[in-house]
Amino acid sequence: MKEFILEDHASDTSMRIDYQKELNPEQLQVVLHGDGPCLVLAGAGSGKTRTITYRVAYLLERGVSPERILLVTFTNKASKEMLSRVEQLLGRYPTGLWGGTFHSVANRLLRLYSTELGYTKNFTILDEEDAKSLIKVCIHLLNIDTGERRFPSPGVLHAMASYARNSGQRLRDVIEHKYQNFYELIPTIERIVELYETRKKEADSMDFDDLLLKLRELLFTRDDIRLRLATQFHYVLVDEYQDTNVVQSEIVRQLSSEHHNIVVVGDDAQSIYSFRAAQIKNILGFPQTHPGTKTFRLTTNYRSTPEILAVANASIHQNKDQFEKELSAVRGSLDRPNLVPAQNSAQESQFIAQRILALRDEGMPLSEIAVLFRAAFHSQTLEFELMKRDIPYEYRGGMKFFERAHVKDVIAHLRIRNNPHDEVAWMRVLSLMNGIGLVTAQKMVEQIKRSESLDEVLRLSLKIPARAQTGWLALGKMLYKLSREEMPSDLIRIVTGGEYQEYLRAECPDFMDRLEDLEQFAIFAEGYVNLQTLLDEVSLSADFGAVREEGSKEDEEKIVLSTIHQAKGLEWDAVFVMHLCDDKFPNPRALTEAGGLEEERRLFYVATTRARKHLFFTYPIVSGYDTLMMSQPSLFLQELPRGLLEEVRLKRSFMAGAALENSDATIVLDALGERKPTDVSKMSFLRGVEEL
Repeated sequence: MKEFILEDHASDTSMRIDYQKELNPEQLQVVLHGDGPCLVLAGAGSGKTRTITYRVAYLLERGVSPERILLVTFTNKASKEMLSRVEQLLGRYPTGLWGGTFHSVANRLLRLYSTELGYTKNFTILDEEDAKSLIKVCIHLLNIDTGERRFPSPGVLHAMASYARNSGQRLRDVIEHKYQNFYELIPTIERIVELYETRKKEADSMDFDDLLLKLRELLFTRDDIRLRLATQFHYVLVDEYQDTNVVQSEIVRQLSSEHHNIVVVGDDAQSIYSFRAAQIKNILGFPQTHPGTKTFRLTTNYRSTPEILAVANASIHQNKDQFEKELSAVRGSLDRPNLVPAQNSAQESQFIAQRILALRDEGMPLSEIAVLFRAAFHSQTLEFELMKRDIPYEYRGGMKFFERAHVKDVIAHLRIRNNPHDEVAWMRVLSLMNGIGLVTAQKMVEQIKRSESLDEVLRLSLKIPARAQTGWLALGKMLYKLSREEMPSDLIRIVTGGEYQEYLRAECPDFMDRLEDLEQFAIFAEGYVNLQTLLDEVSLSADFGAVREEGSKEDEEKIVLSTIHQAKGLEWDAVFVMHLCDDKFPNPRALTEAGGLEEERRLFYVATTRARKHLFFTYPIVSGYDTLMMSQPSLFLQELPRGLLEEVRLKRSFMAGAALENSDATIVLDALGERKPTDVSKMSFLRGVEEL
């Protein structure tokens, strides 16, 4: 039975806040009637955070003790922002309110009850580096020979185990599905993970996954503790519920199992983190798992123009597994989103760079402009173009292209091919080889430096330990191939097609993304016929190895380059979504997974709804240099109804094989009268190449 039954007091004169004035009708319904199990479907830009904070403030003003309220978020930033807003609304900090991330709340509860699970109250929390170090110890204790063949690194092993635990799958099944390259090692990997779990417990330690798993275990095995906590929390509010995994959803269900006052807020249309074990079925199935659920929809969008929302609504309408909703705009009308086919990646990047400069000249701050892409490697050509034009940019969600470790690894190989006396490059390359440590590498470099050419290096009989022989032999075979090739793009593919690929598979959980990065690098290098020219361009680029002064005016204002995943929750006045080719977005790998196409479409929806005023969709019609490949626009563009997009044709085009360093043409928009609506699904792509 519910302990509190709240009545409508939106205009109660004893209240500090005038809820009817401060909230729109959709938000007000949630704030006033959010008792019992409630599902709040909060569309993009609909004031989700505002609704949650006003709901908390309303409960407190109605006399609910702060200790009775649990507010769970996904980031510390979101938690602090919500509590800060509550403080501003009430004029006082809600001392005692339980607010924080899933992990911080779990830690706080486990500190109270950890002895019930065999831990002390002072248990240690292992961060990711700590966890990898302990896994390394376990490998050593089990006397596993990791040098006989490429063996998964501690980071990869930790990623395997973490995904299995958070998704509720067997480790064996995760390896079979996501890490097939290590299928034969399943028994060995299982032994390592089993010992890792044992050693953690013996050391009175938990990793981040344990914080959630142990809390769930406590709630399911100790009904007295579950009852105590569920009785304490009269009201449970969960933000971004579409991003919860099976463990998190079970925890909040248990904590709300007595009073059943649980409000989950989220948007199934923005569920894009299945690769982190998030399960969209948690939000889609909430009404079934919580009988009597009231469903609210926040569909008034305060962010984007009607033209942008028309594209977003039309796109997400194609998904079948969803709660239907239609976003409506508060902003006034502006231009339709632009569709910009470019002849190749170079022209696409040049258009984006020039349009950014035009927007800046029109008075838009650079910080209000973002370029989004499906995968990190899609931005490589654009990054080079921005460097050439001296347009400052900030890369979200990772390193800039030429700062990434795997790109630097390949560049080190190329530097050796170009200059066999390059000691720094030799040290980096040798460190990647099986059985070659720092001391051995230094001794090898001292012998190598006496050689006059790469051929002479390959003829050396180096004095090295037996354990280093296998690694040096593999490197020698690859260097021999490099010495017989001249074209920079072929040199890159020689490196990425050999032992280095095995190194990435074993060391990096995201090895496929890194290989795609490197293939993009090879495609980019097809525009060069001279290795020295390519290396000079890379080394002299503004951000490669340069030391930048902090606090300069230029550093204060930059455009943002970001993957779409990293851009979720953010917004800009102008957004470019680039590389919208059908073979790049949707991601072909995602299409092999159940529900993959619909999640990719949700990703397109997220990208679209980041824009406030101006939205540009771009894609290259032709990719490659020596081998030309025709690309169709993304399926998500093709399925849009006629008239939603405005096509922009680029007057000046570039020969597909032209070297990027020689491209100095100016791109201008076709201004021949009023443009006609674009029917993307009926465009003739061969004709488009001729007309560009």
